[in-house]
Amino acid sequence: MMCKVAVTLDRKSLVGLDRMVEEGRFPNRSRAIQSAVDLLAERETRTRLSRELAKLDPEEEKQLAEEGLTDAWPEY
Repeated sequence: MMCKVAVTLDRKSLVGLDRMVEEGRFPNRSRAIQSAVDLLAERETRTRLSRELAKLDPEEEKQLAEEGLTDAWPEY
């Protein structure tokens, strides 16, 4: 579901936005802004994931991954 919102942009940003629409890169201002918001959200997600991954200790993760690995199948 799409929702309408009001945005305030400085003149320079608005001129750039209109240029992209005029060049056909986006069908209208709304689509261009939606694309920018989507890209920002995606980048934030990747950045957050990178920060969390940096906290992991590779040796500890390797030990956890190899836990329980043996040459024989467990008995059921």
